Amino acid sequence: MDEIESVTLIESTKSWNGKDLPKYPEGKPKITILKITIPPQSRLNIHRHPVINAGVLTKGELTVVDEDNETLVLKAGDALVELVNSCHFGENNGDSPAEIIVFYAGTDELPITVEENKKYSDCYSAWKSS
Repeated sequence: MDEIESVTLIESTKSWNGKDLPKYPEGKPKITILKITIPPQSRLNIHRHPVINAGVLTKGELTVVDEDNETLVLKAGDALVELVNSCHFGENNGDSPAEIIVFYAGTDELPITVEENKKYSDCYSAWKSS
């Protein structure tokens, strides 16, 4: 390759399920980038993100399910704009680890992820079998 190349992996004003992204919160900006590895045949806890975030699946396959039971199946190389303040979970139904790099644009005061308490959360009503 002799020339510099720039490829837009994703650009959107909406999350992957079509809902509009919220305004950025007030406060001191804080950027976080995580590499998350999900073992084969495992599922993340139901959670939500109070901040705008986006990711790229670098290895494996990952299925994301929102509170309306809409699903998104990601394969290595796929990008997504994640849900904000909406309960969801990801699961790796494959036989190899799934690895995703996620970029969070938040503030000092806000957590990037809030796990939902099964006993007290309204989120669990969407997944009766959880």
